[in-house]
Amino acid sequence: MLDNLKNKKIILASKSPRRHELLKGLGLEFEVRIKEIEENYPAEMNAEDVPAYLAEKKAAEFLNEMQPDEIIITSDTIVIHNGKILEKPKSVQEAQIMLHTLADSEHLVVTGVCIRSKEKKVVFSEHTRVEFSPLTAYEIDFYIEKYKPFDKAGSYGAQDWIGFVAIKKLTGSYFNVMGLPVHRVYEELKKF
Repeated sequence: MLDNLKNKKIILASKSPRRHELLKGLGLEFEVRIKEIEENYPAEMNAEDVPAYLAEKKAAEFLNEMQPDEIIITSDTIVIHNGKILEKPKSVQEAQIMLHTLADSEHLVVTGVCIRSKEKKVVFSEHTRVEFSPLTAYEIDFYIEKYKPFDKAGSYGAQDWIGFVAIKKLTGSYFNVMGLPVHRVYEELKKF
């Protein structure tokens, strides 16, 4: 699709099936490579800066083994509610608390992306405002039981049942909420 990438190998460093699906949607051939990287960041860091910081940190882990023709894409998505980061839930109870918090309110989804080769690096963040409708305890429990959102920031996936019933309004990229702002990734890849 992109002539400038004909002699390049694209690597997506993510185990997220949603990111795989989104990048495939651009019509690009890519390979998946995964490394377990500790997703820690300075405590004093502004919440909105965390995803870009983590995406860049993930990409740096691959730098020494990258070939000259390779381009790696790393990303990180967080949900911010009232200035507080809602990470991936570690239990059913944590997921319930997060979803009760998000219900009938607005939150911010920020995805940070790092696209890098041996010679070039681009780091950016995309922001999407999401407004949720009220949710009952029964709806929240149904969603957690059926969809097991333990691998999702803020305990939800916009593409799941809860996205259909709870997302009242969205300002920004829907795909950003899914985990990869593909419109921006495409624009940046055009420049490589």
